[in-house]
Amino acid sequence: MTTITIRLPESEKQKLKQYSLVVERTQTDILREFIRSLEIDSD
Repeated sequence: MTTITIRLPESEKQKLKQYSLVVERTQTDILREFIRSLEIDSD
C-alpha cells in the first residue's frame, strides 16, 4: 500500500474529521471510498 500526503485548509480537515466521527469510519476509509467512486471516461 502507498501513502500520500495532501494539503487541506483547516476548515476542510475539520469537516472530514467531523464527518468521520458521525459515520464512525476512519478518514482514510472515507477518502479511499471517494476515490473508488470516481468514474473515468475511457474513450
